[in-house]
Amino acid sequence: MTLILGIDPGSRITGYGVVRQGPRGCEYVASGCIRTGSGELPERLQIVFRGVREIISQYGPVTMGIERVFMARNADSALKLGQARGAAIVAAIEEGLEIAEYSATQVKQAVAGTGGANKEQVQMMVMHLLKLTQKPQIDASDALAIALCHAHTRSSLLPHGLGTARSRSGRLRL
Repeated sequence: MTLILGIDPGSRITGYGVVRQGPRGCEYVASGCIRTGSGELPERLQIVFRGVREIISQYGPVTMGIERVFMARNADSALKLGQARGAAIVAAIEEGLEIAEYSATQVKQAVAGTGGANKEQVQMMVMHLLKLTQKPQIDASDALAIALCHAHTRSSLLPHGLGTARSRSGRLRL
């Protein structure tokens, strides 16, 4: 059984999801959001960093999937998103987690079967795959989808000795 952390980074709301991957698939462990408020960016990044470290400390995942930065319409927003993503990655690396990065299209494809799925479709598939009775908040749902994508990728690549995650040393691993 492997605990996997999924992170949907954001400078105001960072979603997280933890799943347990076992021989029969994945099961839900936890999910939620790290809310940074409206302070200055450096303080919000510190909240993301500390929040991710706290989640890792509480649940003990060994690997993390995180969404890659995409080019948004607004360059300033994309830069802030990248910085929040960096804070989450540094927190995970500091805790010794292996990290894999996935595009939004890869996550949607893995969970909903199509890279063009909208957020509500992803949310419904996450609920179905993890047998949830209540809708998680959309950011938490996205993070759970990232964790499921990472679990699927691990399952597909491990039997072949392949990996896509970066360990603390920077080597590619799963």
